[in-house]
Amino acid sequence: MLKNKKILIIITGSIAAYKSLYLIRLLKKNQCDVNCIMTNAAKEFITPLSVSSLSENKVYNELFDLTDELEMGHIKLAKEHDAILVVPATANFISKISSGIADDLGSTLLLCSKIPTFIFPAMNVNMWNNTIIKNNIERIRSSGIYLIEGPQGSLACGDIGYGRLMEPDDIVKHLESYFNRNKPIFKGIKALVTAGPTREPIDPVRYISNHSSGIQGYAIAEELAKLGGDVSLITGPTNLKEPNNIKKIYHINTAEEMYKICKDNIPKDLFISAAAVTDWRSKRPVNSKIKKCNNLTKLELIENPDILKYISFHPKRPKLVVGFAAETNSLRKNAKTKMSKKNCDLLIANDVSSKGKVFGNNMNEVHIINKKGEVAKIDRMHKKTLSQRILKDYIHPLLVK
Repeated sequence: MLKNKKILIIITGSIAAYKSLYLIRLLKKNQCDVNCIMTNAAKEFITPLSVSSLSENKVYNELFDLTDELEMGHIKLAKEHDAILVVPATANFISKISSGIADDLGSTLLLCSKIPTFIFPAMNVNMWNNTIIKNNIERIRSSGIYLIEGPQGSLACGDIGYGRLMEPDDIVKHLESYFNRNKPIFKGIKALVTAGPTREPIDPVRYISNHSSGIQGYAIAEELAKLGGDVSLITGPTNLKEPNNIKKIYHINTAEEMYKICKDNIPKDLFISAAAVTDWRSKRPVNSKIKKCNNLTKLELIENPDILKYISFHPKRPKLVVGFAAETNSLRKNAKTKMSKKNCDLLIANDVSSKGKVFGNNMNEVHIINKKGEVAKIDRMHKKTLSQRILKDYIHPLLVK
């Protein structure tokens, strides 16, 4: 998986810097060629000798070092690797990268590099929750750099919360997942994905809908196709560019339209219901605009067809049915109830309350529930990366077992 990959690690000044030593060992065990850059602050926590001994390569530090520039200048360092890891990344280093500051070798190299970059932060929980740091993180992520937060846990200061560095074993797994991202593990799998909102007309001007942007559903469809899947997509109204490599894309407006297409195209292998189907529609939509002077005080609603439930209980149901749940409270409890009622194999739940900031956002975090009632949480990350994790780590193992 990682054999012969050239990895560059930038180590910054955090108490968690000692974990970079174990990471280097793991990468060497995977037969990677590892080079390291240490900031001056990093040398306060671990020694260049330790890093050099484990990596079996020279440690780089100075931006203005004639010997280093003659051997391998910072531009060459930025080009001759398969990936760059910043482990650990302090709040200070993250803020520098976000602001485009290049005042040492590590920050300068990142600004001139076009190779995949992964930043793994480590800091106090209050620093992590600081609005300035949050904004810097979002700016870095929007630039195409992967900034991957660790789980909640005990911190060096004694606090408990986010800001803990991801464990080296998990960092290696992320790297493996990235380099295997396009392996066609879904080759031969016929899949149907739904995405986006539905719009239920009240009159020619007004409709009932929701805030779904379709970003997550589109990302899942595109990543599934990249991984070899034979994918069809049914999408409600969105402002998104159509995903690549999709066999057939159906554009719909209403839940009834989506329901009819799903009925006619039940897939053999996989159904992923990522659409936010509007639960109700107007019982009597009208063909002309309802005037304000008509004093409309009552709108009679009827339930829309339950597409996920229909597919899940169909005699020709696909091998795997995956549902989504958007919740604002009691997320796990409500998601487990929905999973049971809808007969899903997996249910992916996310918090769509104001604190979740999911709709229209490129970032998301989810809870994944399986048939046994086991819950796995995937921390906040880019929806594209999240789609890869969902497909590779949770859906694929169930399809091949």
